[in-house]
Amino acid sequence: DNYGESSSEDVALQFVPQYYGTAAVPREVLVQSDSREDDLDTLAEHLSGLRGTRVEVRRPRRGDKRRILEMSVHNAEMGLEHERALDEARRNKVASTLDGIREELALPQLPVRIECYDISNTMGTNSVASMVVFQGGRPAKGEYRRFRIRTVEGADDFASMAEVIRRRLERLKANDEKFPEPDLILLDGGKGQLSAVLPVFQELGVGSDLPDIPVRSLAKRDEEVFQPGRPEPVLLERNSPELHLLQRVRDEAHRFANTYHRELRGRSMTASVLDELPGVGPERKKKILAHFGTPEAFLNASLEELEAVPGLPGRVAREVHAVVHR
Repeated sequence: DNYGESSSEDVALQFVPQYYGTAAVPREVLVQSDSREDDLDTLAEHLSGLRGTRVEVRRPRRGDKRRILEMSVHNAEMGLEHERALDEARRNKVASTLDGIREELALPQLPVRIECYDISNTMGTNSVASMVVFQGGRPAKGEYRRFRIRTVEGADDFASMAEVIRRRLERLKANDEKFPEPDLILLDGGKGQLSAVLPVFQELGVGSDLPDIPVRSLAKRDEEVFQPGRPEPVLLERNSPELHLLQRVRDEAHRFANTYHRELRGRSMTASVLDELPGVGPERKKKILAHFGTPEAFLNASLEELEAVPGLPGRVAREVHAVVHR
């Protein structure tokens, strides 16, 4: 993107050092004739330093080298047109898919920003929720969020989903700029998850204090889409791009929730094991975790790796290994 509206020669002169920072430097570089002499000397000096031998930077005005340069310009223009065509085709395809979702799910507008939520826990422990965002049909990973469930005891996915949606809507109600208004909230689940969150929308004042945000749930078994006020699910065509996009969003929320859950579970397992270790107090506990970096690395460590932990005597390392692998 040429935001500074520089000339093509200036853009090329900025590009060449960047490109040859990672590619093999040739003995000769041909540039367009409008390039300034001082710029060419500076470029030649820079490339010579990268190559280790002299590099010539020339401005051919006629002959074979001029024809080579003209052919390069032509190829670049053709390549740009091809990229533009591909980008336009992708945008058209995404727009068509989003419009299909809008129509199939009876949405008031194009679902440009889709947020999807999923719950993950193990027998009711370490319950977490994920929020993933797809913007224009693509993951917007910088806007993903994860939540620890605070108010729900045990494995209650419905109540957990209601809690996280409440927290999300409260952020929206507070005009939190980090949480812009979605065009569609998608839940990983079926009728139960959808029914659990609808009272939250009503309680927080949808239509008055809150915008009327569409919410739907996508059940895994038969890929059914449930929506409020409609007893029968919407069944999208199995091979349709609309269903494929919703599946991608749902599966990404599931992956992100599971990743966070495994992380918390690993931490709690490690903390539990470390608390039982003979000869390991708070300081050694910190050193062990700092040395291995992740709970999984510690739990999978060999005796030799444990003996390499700074400040951990060999005897204690052997006792730790025995406890961890008992």
